[in-house]
Amino acid sequence: MALWMVLWRKLIFKPRKTGLSLAGLPLVARFFLPIKNRPLLQMIHHVRAIFAPPKGLKNIFYYRIFFENMNNRQKNIAYSLVLLSLVGLVYLYRLYTSPTPEAPASGQKTLRHLKGITMGVVAYNVKYLDAENRDFQAEIDTLLKSFNRSLSTYDPASEISRFNQDRAPFTFESSFFYPVVARSREIYEITAGAFDPTVAPLVNAWGFGFKKQVLPSPAQVDSLRKLIGYAKITFDQKQIRKNQPGVMLDFSAIAKGYGVDCVAKLLESKGIQNFMVEIGGEVVAKGVNEEGKAWVLGITHPRYKQPGQPSLFKTVMLQNRAMATSGNYENYYIKDGKKYVHTIDPTTGYPVEHSLKSASVFAPDCMTADAYATAFMVMGVERTKTVLKKIKDVDVFLIYEDERGNLQSFASAGIAAQVKEVPL
Repeated sequence: MALWMVLWRKLIFKPRKTGLSLAGLPLVARFFLPIKNRPLLQMIHHVRAIFAPPKGLKNIFYYRIFFENMNNRQKNIAYSLVLLSLVGLVYLYRLYTSPTPEAPASGQKTLRHLKGITMGVVAYNVKYLDAENRDFQAEIDTLLKSFNRSLSTYDPASEISRFNQDRAPFTFESSFFYPVVARSREIYEITAGAFDPTVAPLVNAWGFGFKKQVLPSPAQVDSLRKLIGYAKITFDQKQIRKNQPGVMLDFSAIAKGYGVDCVAKLLESKGIQNFMVEIGGEVVAKGVNEEGKAWVLGITHPRYKQPGQPSLFKTVMLQNRAMATSGNYENYYIKDGKKYVHTIDPTTGYPVEHSLKSASVFAPDCMTADAYATAFMVMGVERTKTVLKKIKDVDVFLIYEDERGNLQSFASAGIAAQVKEVPL
Protein backbone atom coordinates (compact mmCIF):
# COMPACT_ATOMS: atom_id res chain seq x y z
CA MET A 1 0.00 0.00 0.00
CA ALA A 2 2.84 2.38 0.86
CA LEU A 3 4.50 1.71 -2.50
CA TRP A 4 1.22 2.40 -4.27
CA MET A 5 0.85 5.76 -2.50
CA VAL A 6 4.39 6.80 -3.48
CA LEU A 7 3.78 5.96 -7.12
CA TRP A 8 0.44 7.76 -6.99
CA ARG A 9 2.05 10.93 -5.65
CA LYS A 10 5.13 10.83 -7.88
CA LEU A 11 3.82 9.56 -11.19
CA ILE A 12 0.09 10.21 -11.38
CA PHE A 13 -1.18 12.86 -9.05
CA LYS A 14 1.38 15.70 -9.29
CA PRO A 15 -0.16 18.76 -7.62
CA ARG A 16 1.81 21.38 -9.47
CA LYS A 17 0.73 24.83 -10.49
CA THR A 18 0.48 23.60 -14.05
CA GLY A 19 -1.97 20.77 -13.35
CA LEU A 20 -2.35 16.99 -13.01
CA SER A 21 -0.10 14.41 -14.73
CA LEU A 22 -1.51 11.11 -16.06
CA ALA A 23 1.56 10.06 -17.98
CA GLY A 24 2.70 7.64 -15.26
CA LEU A 25 -0.56 5.68 -15.22
CA PRO A 26 0.57 3.02 -17.76
CA LEU A 27 3.87 2.66 -15.91
CA VAL A 28 2.08 1.93 -12.63
CA ALA A 29 -0.20 -0.50 -14.41
CA ARG A 30 2.78 -2.36 -15.88
CA PHE A 31 4.31 -2.57 -12.43
CA PHE A 32 1.22 -4.13 -10.83
CA LEU A 33 -0.22 -6.18 -13.72
CA PRO A 34 1.19 -9.27 -15.42
CA ILE A 35 2.53 -8.86 -18.94
CA LYS A 36 -0.16 -11.24 -20.28
CA ASN A 37 -2.93 -8.68 -19.58
CA ARG A 38 -2.38 -6.89 -22.91
CA PRO A 39 -6.05 -5.91 -23.37
CA LEU A 40 -6.08 -4.23 -19.97
CA LEU A 41 -2.89 -2.28 -20.69
CA GLN A 42 -4.42 -1.10 -23.94
CA MET A 43 -7.47 0.07 -22.02
CA ILE A 44 -5.23 2.02 -19.65
CA HIS A 45 -3.62 3.80 -22.59
CA HIS A 46 -7.11 4.73 -23.81
CA VAL A 47 -7.98 6.18 -20.41
CA ARG A 48 -4.83 8.26 -20.47
CA ALA A 49 -5.68 9.47 -23.95
CA ILE A 50 -9.01 10.83 -22.74
CA PHE A 51 -7.20 13.36 -20.62
CA ALA A 52 -4.34 13.94 -23.10
CA PRO A 53 -3.93 17.45 -24.54
CA PRO A 54 -3.94 18.10 -28.27
CA LYS A 55 -0.84 17.37 -30.26
CA GLY A 56 1.68 20.12 -30.30
CA LEU A 57 2.16 20.66 -26.62
CA LYS A 58 5.83 20.69 -25.94
CA ASN A 59 6.08 18.11 -23.22
CA ILE A 60 7.92 14.93 -24.14
CA PHE A 61 7.51 13.03 -20.86
CA TYR A 62 4.15 14.07 -19.43
CA TYR A 63 0.69 14.80 -20.73
CA ARG A 64 -1.02 17.30 -18.51
CA ILE A 65 -4.50 18.60 -17.90
CA PHE A 66 -4.22 22.33 -17.18
CA PHE A 67 -6.30 23.89 -14.51
CA GLU A 68 -5.18 27.49 -14.84
CA ASN A 69 -8.59 28.74 -15.96
CA MET A 70 -10.64 26.29 -13.84
CA ASN A 71 -12.52 27.17 -10.69
CA ASN A 72 -12.67 24.79 -7.74
CA ARG A 73 -15.90 23.16 -8.94
CA GLN A 74 -14.38 22.36 -12.32
CA LYS A 75 -11.25 20.99 -10.69
CA ASN A 76 -13.36 18.70 -8.46
CA ILE A 77 -15.13 17.39 -11.54
CA ALA A 78 -11.78 16.65 -13.18
CA TYR A 79 -10.51 14.85 -10.09
CA SER A 80 -13.74 12.82 -9.96
CA LEU A 81 -13.27 11.74 -13.57
CA VAL A 82 -9.77 10.53 -12.75
CA LEU A 83 -10.98 8.56 -9.72
CA LEU A 84 -13.80 6.99 -11.72
CA SER A 85 -11.26 5.95 -14.33
CA LEU A 86 -9.20 4.26 -11.64
CA VAL A 87 -12.28 2.43 -10.33
CA GLY A 88 -12.88 1.23 -13.87
CA LEU A 89 -9.31 -0.01 -14.07
CA VAL A 90 -9.76 -2.02 -10.89
CA TYR A 91 -12.91 -3.57 -12.33
CA LEU A 92 -11.11 -4.42 -15.57
CA TYR A 93 -8.21 -5.89 -13.64
CA ARG A 94 -10.53 -8.23 -11.74
CA LEU A 95 -12.37 -9.09 -14.91
CA TYR A 96 -9.21 -10.13 -16.73
CA THR A 97 -7.48 -11.85 -13.84
CA SER A 98 -10.45 -13.73 -12.27
CA PRO A 99 -10.41 -17.43 -13.14
CA THR A 100 -12.95 -18.41 -15.76
CA PRO A 101 -15.42 -21.08 -14.59
CA GLU A 102 -14.48 -24.36 -16.17
CA ALA A 103 -16.91 -25.92 -18.58
CA PRO A 104 -17.82 -29.56 -17.98
CA ALA A 105 -15.04 -31.76 -19.22
CA SER A 106 -15.62 -33.51 -22.48
CA GLY A 107 -17.05 -36.96 -21.82
CA GLN A 108 -18.04 -36.21 -18.22
CA LYS A 109 -20.74 -38.68 -17.19
CA THR A 110 -24.05 -37.69 -15.61
CA LEU A 111 -25.78 -39.86 -13.01
CA ARG A 112 -29.31 -40.84 -14.00
CA HIS A 113 -31.70 -42.34 -11.47
CA LEU A 114 -34.83 -44.03 -12.80
CA LYS A 115 -37.65 -45.40 -10.63
CA GLY A 116 -40.76 -47.40 -11.36
CA ILE A 117 -43.09 -50.27 -10.48
CA THR A 118 -43.00 -53.71 -12.04
CA MET A 119 -44.35 -57.21 -11.37
CA GLY A 120 -47.51 -55.70 -9.92
CA VAL A 121 -46.29 -53.92 -6.81
CA VAL A 122 -42.50 -54.34 -6.89
CA ALA A 123 -40.42 -51.14 -6.97
CA TYR A 124 -37.32 -50.85 -9.12
CA ASN A 125 -34.38 -48.43 -9.06
CA VAL A 126 -31.88 -48.01 -11.86
CA LYS A 127 -28.83 -45.75 -11.58
CA TYR A 128 -26.25 -45.30 -14.31
CA LEU A 129 -23.54 -42.92 -15.51
CA ASP A 130 -23.85 -41.73 -19.09
CA ALA A 131 -21.79 -39.09 -20.91
CA GLU A 132 -24.78 -38.49 -23.21
CA ASN A 133 -27.25 -38.19 -20.30
CA ARG A 134 -29.73 -40.50 -22.04
CA ASP A 135 -33.06 -41.51 -20.51
CA PHE A 136 -33.84 -45.23 -20.82
CA GLN A 137 -37.02 -45.20 -18.70
CA ALA A 138 -39.38 -46.03 -21.58
CA GLU A 139 -37.18 -48.88 -22.84
CA ILE A 140 -36.82 -50.36 -19.35
CA ASP A 141 -40.58 -50.22 -18.76
CA THR A 142 -41.26 -51.84 -22.12
CA LEU A 143 -38.78 -54.61 -21.35
CA LEU A 144 -40.26 -55.31 -17.91
CA LYS A 145 -43.80 -55.39 -19.31
CA SER A 146 -42.73 -58.03 -21.81
CA PHE A 147 -41.00 -59.90 -18.99
CA ASN A 148 -44.20 -59.90 -16.91
CA ARG A 149 -46.30 -61.09 -19.84
CA SER A 150 -44.07 -64.13 -19.90
CA LEU A 151 -43.38 -65.06 -16.24
CA SER A 152 -45.94 -63.37 -13.97
CA THR A 153 -48.22 -65.84 -12.20
CA TYR A 154 -50.52 -62.92 -11.30
CA ASP A 155 -51.27 -62.23 -14.97
CA PRO A 156 -53.75 -64.87 -16.17
CA ALA A 157 -52.71 -64.20 -19.77
CA SER A 158 -48.97 -64.67 -19.19
CA GLU A 159 -47.08 -67.59 -20.68
CA ILE A 160 -46.53 -69.28 -17.33
CA SER A 161 -50.17 -68.85 -16.30
CA ARG A 162 -51.38 -70.45 -19.51
CA PHE A 163 -48.95 -73.32 -19.00
CA ASN A 164 -50.24 -73.81 -15.45
CA GLN A 165 -53.86 -73.80 -16.60
CA ASP A 166 -53.45 -76.19 -19.53
CA ARG A 167 -52.29 -79.80 -19.75
CA ALA A 168 -51.20 -79.62 -23.39
CA PRO A 169 -47.57 -79.00 -24.33
CA PHE A 170 -46.78 -75.28 -24.33
CA THR A 171 -44.61 -73.70 -27.01
CA PHE A 172 -42.40 -70.89 -25.75
CA GLU A 173 -43.45 -67.53 -27.14
CA SER A 174 -40.89 -65.18 -25.62
CA SER A 175 -37.15 -65.27 -25.04
CA PHE A 176 -37.65 -65.29 -21.25
CA PHE A 177 -39.34 -68.60 -20.48
CA TYR A 178 -36.82 -71.23 -21.60
CA PRO A 179 -33.68 -69.71 -19.95
CA VAL A 180 -35.30 -69.56 -16.52
CA VAL A 181 -36.64 -73.12 -16.80
CA ALA A 182 -33.21 -74.42 -17.80
CA ARG A 183 -31.28 -72.53 -15.10
CA SER A 184 -33.80 -73.57 -12.46
CA ARG A 185 -33.21 -77.22 -13.24
CA GLU A 186 -29.44 -76.78 -12.82
CA ILE A 187 -29.83 -75.19 -9.38
CA TYR A 188 -32.49 -77.76 -8.46
CA GLU A 189 -29.96 -80.51 -9.05
CA ILE A 190 -27.08 -78.77 -7.21
CA THR A 191 -29.27 -78.10 -4.14
CA ALA A 192 -30.87 -81.55 -4.13
CA GLY A 193 -34.32 -80.07 -4.66
CA ALA A 194 -34.11 -77.26 -2.09
CA PHE A 195 -34.78 -74.88 -4.96
CA ASP A 196 -37.73 -76.11 -6.99
CA PRO A 197 -40.20 -73.96 -9.01
CA THR A 198 -42.62 -76.91 -9.13
CA VAL A 199 -43.33 -76.25 -5.43
CA ALA A 200 -46.10 -73.86 -6.60
CA PRO A 201 -49.05 -76.07 -5.47
CA LEU A 202 -47.64 -76.25 -1.93
CA VAL A 203 -46.88 -72.53 -1.81
CA ASN A 204 -50.48 -71.84 -2.81
CA ALA A 205 -51.83 -74.31 -0.27
CA TRP A 206 -50.02 -72.56 2.56
CA GLY A 207 -51.38 -69.17 1.46
CA PHE A 208 -48.19 -67.62 0.06
CA GLY A 209 -48.72 -68.01 -3.67
CA PHE A 210 -51.04 -66.77 -6.37
CA LYS A 211 -53.89 -68.87 -4.89
CA LYS A 212 -54.78 -68.15 -1.26
CA GLN A 213 -55.42 -70.91 1.23
CA VAL A 214 -54.33 -71.27 4.85
CA LEU A 215 -53.16 -74.31 6.84
CA PRO A 216 -53.61 -77.35 4.63
CA SER A 217 -54.20 -80.68 6.34
CA PRO A 218 -51.41 -83.28 6.48
CA ALA A 219 -53.36 -85.30 3.93
CA GLN A 220 -53.44 -82.33 1.55
CA VAL A 221 -49.70 -81.79 1.97
CA ASP A 222 -48.96 -85.42 1.19
CA SER A 223 -51.19 -85.30 -1.86
CA LEU A 224 -49.59 -82.14 -3.22
CA ARG A 225 -46.07 -83.47 -2.69
CA LYS A 226 -46.78 -85.93 -5.50
CA LEU A 227 -46.84 -82.98 -7.90
CA ILE A 228 -43.44 -81.65 -6.84
CA GLY A 229 -40.12 -82.25 -8.59
CA TYR A 230 -38.47 -81.45 -11.90
CA ALA A 231 -39.16 -84.98 -13.06
CA LYS A 232 -42.78 -83.89 -13.40
CA ILE A 233 -41.97 -81.70 -16.42
CA THR A 234 -40.12 -82.18 -19.71
CA PHE A 235 -38.80 -79.37 -21.87
CA ASP A 236 -36.45 -78.41 -24.66
CA GLN A 237 -35.62 -75.06 -26.24
CA LYS A 238 -38.96 -74.89 -28.04
CA GLN A 239 -41.63 -76.17 -25.64
CA ILE A 240 -42.44 -77.48 -22.18
CA ARG A 241 -44.94 -80.16 -21.15
CA LYS A 242 -46.35 -81.64 -17.94
CA ASN A 243 -45.76 -85.30 -17.18
CA GLN A 244 -48.59 -85.28 -14.67
CA PRO A 245 -51.86 -83.27 -14.44
CA GLY A 246 -51.89 -80.60 -11.76
CA VAL A 247 -48.21 -79.68 -12.03
CA MET A 248 -47.59 -75.92 -11.80
CA LEU A 249 -44.57 -73.64 -11.97
CA ASP A 250 -43.86 -70.54 -9.90
CA PHE A 251 -40.67 -68.58 -10.63
CA SER A 252 -41.20 -65.91 -7.97
CA ALA A 253 -38.04 -67.14 -6.20
CA ILE A 254 -35.90 -66.42 -9.27
CA ALA A 255 -37.87 -64.02 -11.49
CA LYS A 256 -36.83 -60.74 -9.83
CA GLY A 257 -33.17 -61.63 -10.16
CA TYR A 258 -33.73 -62.67 -13.77
CA GLY A 259 -35.47 -59.36 -14.45
CA VAL A 260 -32.50 -57.48 -12.98
CA ASP A 261 -30.19 -59.33 -15.37
CA CYS A 262 -32.39 -58.41 -18.33
CA VAL A 263 -32.32 -54.70 -17.47
CA ALA A 264 -28.55 -54.89 -16.92
CA LYS A 265 -28.10 -56.39 -20.39
CA LEU A 266 -30.20 -53.59 -21.86
CA LEU A 267 -27.91 -50.97 -20.30
CA GLU A 268 -24.80 -52.79 -21.47
CA SER A 269 -26.21 -52.89 -25.02
CA LYS A 270 -26.37 -49.08 -24.83
CA GLY A 271 -22.70 -48.83 -23.92
CA ILE A 272 -23.32 -48.14 -20.21
CA GLN A 273 -20.46 -49.49 -18.11
CA ASN A 274 -21.24 -48.05 -14.67
CA PHE A 275 -24.68 -48.86 -13.31
CA MET A 276 -26.76 -50.36 -10.52
CA VAL A 277 -30.06 -52.14 -11.17
CA GLU A 278 -32.34 -53.10 -8.27
CA ILE A 279 -35.73 -54.80 -8.41
CA GLY A 280 -37.37 -55.65 -5.10
CA GLY A 281 -34.03 -55.83 -3.30
CA GLU A 282 -32.21 -57.94 -5.90
CA VAL A 283 -29.26 -56.09 -7.40
CA VAL A 284 -26.64 -56.08 -10.14
CA ALA A 285 -23.82 -53.52 -9.80
CA LYS A 286 -21.26 -52.90 -12.53
CA GLY A 287 -18.34 -50.49 -12.61
CA VAL A 288 -18.40 -47.60 -10.14
CA ASN A 289 -20.84 -45.05 -8.74
CA GLU A 290 -20.80 -41.28 -9.27
CA GLU A 291 -17.91 -40.96 -6.78
CA GLY A 292 -15.77 -43.43 -8.67
CA LYS A 293 -16.17 -46.05 -5.95
CA ALA A 294 -17.84 -49.42 -5.59
CA TRP A 295 -21.61 -49.33 -5.13
CA VAL A 296 -22.65 -49.52 -1.47
CA LEU A 297 -25.78 -51.49 -0.56
CA GLY A 298 -27.51 -52.32 2.68
CA ILE A 299 -28.45 -55.70 4.16
CA THR A 300 -31.77 -55.40 5.97
CA HIS A 301 -31.85 -56.07 9.70
CA PRO A 302 -34.20 -59.05 10.29
CA ARG A 303 -35.71 -57.28 13.29
CA TYR A 304 -36.01 -53.82 11.77
CA LYS A 305 -39.76 -53.71 12.46
CA GLN A 306 -39.18 -54.02 16.20
CA PRO A 307 -38.92 -50.81 18.25
CA GLY A 308 -35.37 -49.57 18.70
CA GLN A 309 -33.87 -51.80 16.00
CA PRO A 310 -31.92 -50.33 13.06
CA SER A 311 -33.10 -50.74 9.49
CA LEU A 312 -29.78 -52.16 8.29
CA PHE A 313 -27.66 -54.98 9.70
CA LYS A 314 -24.58 -54.39 7.54
CA THR A 315 -23.51 -52.63 4.36
CA VAL A 316 -21.68 -54.27 1.50
CA MET A 317 -19.53 -52.89 -1.32
CA LEU A 318 -20.62 -54.40 -4.61
CA GLN A 319 -18.76 -54.17 -7.91
CA ASN A 320 -19.24 -56.28 -11.05
CA ARG A 321 -21.41 -58.69 -9.15
CA ALA A 322 -25.02 -59.51 -8.30
CA MET A 323 -26.66 -59.71 -4.88
CA ALA A 324 -29.97 -61.21 -3.78
CA THR A 325 -31.41 -61.55 -0.29
CA SER A 326 -34.11 -63.87 0.98
CA GLY A 327 -35.49 -63.76 4.51
CA ASN A 328 -38.32 -64.98 6.71
CA TYR A 329 -38.97 -61.67 8.45
CA GLU A 330 -41.29 -60.10 5.86
CA ASN A 331 -43.79 -62.64 4.55
CA TYR A 332 -45.33 -64.76 7.31
CA TYR A 333 -48.46 -65.17 9.40
CA ILE A 334 -49.26 -66.41 12.89
CA LYS A 335 -52.03 -68.95 13.40
CA ASP A 336 -53.03 -70.27 16.83
CA GLY A 337 -49.83 -68.83 18.27
CA LYS A 338 -47.53 -70.46 15.70
CA LYS A 339 -45.54 -68.58 13.07
CA TYR A 340 -45.66 -69.84 9.48
CA VAL A 341 -43.05 -68.38 7.12
CA HIS A 342 -43.31 -68.21 3.36
CA THR A 343 -40.27 -70.43 2.68
CA ILE A 344 -41.65 -73.89 1.91
CA ASP A 345 -39.32 -76.89 1.92
CA PRO A 346 -40.20 -78.84 -1.26
CA THR A 347 -38.88 -82.06 0.25
CA THR A 348 -41.19 -81.97 3.31
CA GLY A 349 -44.08 -79.83 2.05
CA TYR A 350 -44.01 -77.62 5.18
CA PRO A 351 -42.71 -74.13 6.01
CA VAL A 352 -39.13 -74.23 7.30
CA GLU A 353 -38.38 -74.02 10.99
CA HIS A 354 -34.73 -73.25 11.73
CA SER A 355 -32.46 -70.48 12.98
CA LEU A 356 -31.56 -68.88 9.62
CA LYS A 357 -33.30 -65.52 9.26
CA SER A 358 -31.66 -64.02 6.19
CA ALA A 359 -29.47 -65.22 3.33
CA SER A 360 -27.70 -62.75 1.04
CA VAL A 361 -26.07 -64.40 -1.96
CA PHE A 362 -23.41 -62.91 -4.24
CA ALA A 363 -22.95 -64.33 -7.74
CA PRO A 364 -21.94 -63.31 -11.27
CA ASP A 365 -25.60 -62.89 -12.25
CA CYS A 366 -28.70 -62.05 -10.26
CA MET A 367 -30.84 -64.97 -11.46
CA THR A 368 -28.31 -67.33 -9.87
CA ALA A 369 -28.06 -65.25 -6.69
CA ASP A 370 -31.84 -65.07 -6.34
CA ALA A 371 -32.34 -68.82 -6.73
CA TYR A 372 -29.58 -69.74 -4.27
CA ALA A 373 -30.88 -67.25 -1.71
CA THR A 374 -34.17 -69.17 -1.66
CA ALA A 375 -32.43 -72.55 -1.61
CA PHE A 376 -30.21 -71.54 1.32
CA MET A 377 -33.22 -70.33 3.30
CA VAL A 378 -34.66 -73.82 2.83
CA MET A 379 -31.44 -75.58 3.84
CA GLY A 380 -30.42 -73.55 6.90
CA VAL A 381 -26.96 -72.50 8.07
CA GLU A 382 -25.01 -75.75 8.21
CA ARG A 383 -26.35 -77.30 5.01
CA THR A 384 -25.70 -74.01 3.22
CA LYS A 385 -22.05 -74.01 4.29
CA THR A 386 -21.68 -77.57 3.02
CA VAL A 387 -23.29 -76.94 -0.38
CA LEU A 388 -21.39 -73.66 -0.78
CA LYS A 389 -18.12 -75.56 -1.03
CA LYS A 390 -19.37 -77.20 -4.24
CA ILE A 391 -20.38 -73.97 -6.00
CA LYS A 392 -17.97 -71.71 -7.87
CA ASP A 393 -18.16 -67.90 -7.78
CA VAL A 394 -20.93 -67.80 -5.17
CA ASP A 395 -20.62 -66.23 -1.71
CA VAL A 396 -23.05 -65.76 1.17
CA PHE A 397 -23.76 -63.56 4.13
CA LEU A 398 -26.05 -65.35 6.59
CA ILE A 399 -27.87 -63.89 9.60
CA TYR A 400 -29.13 -66.43 12.12
CA GLU A 401 -30.18 -66.78 15.75
CA ASP A 402 -27.95 -68.53 18.28
CA GLU A 403 -29.20 -70.69 21.16
CA ARG A 404 -29.96 -67.59 23.23
CA GLY A 405 -31.92 -65.90 20.49
CA ASN A 406 -29.21 -63.37 19.67
CA LEU A 407 -28.48 -62.55 16.03
CA GLN A 408 -25.18 -63.80 14.65
CA SER A 409 -23.71 -63.68 11.14
CA PHE A 410 -21.50 -65.66 8.81
CA ALA A 411 -19.69 -64.29 5.74
CA SER A 412 -17.92 -66.57 3.28
CA ALA A 413 -14.33 -65.77 2.36
CA GLY A 414 -15.11 -64.18 -1.00
CA ILE A 415 -17.35 -61.46 0.42
CA ALA A 416 -16.17 -60.96 4.03
CA ALA A 417 -13.83 -58.06 3.19
CA GLN A 418 -16.64 -56.14 1.42
CA VAL A 419 -19.08 -56.37 4.34
CA LYS A 420 -18.90 -53.29 6.58
CA GLU A 421 -20.55 -51.90 9.68
CA VAL A 422 -23.43 -49.53 9.14
CA PRO A 423 -22.20 -45.90 9.45
CA LEU A 424 -23.60 -44.12 12.51
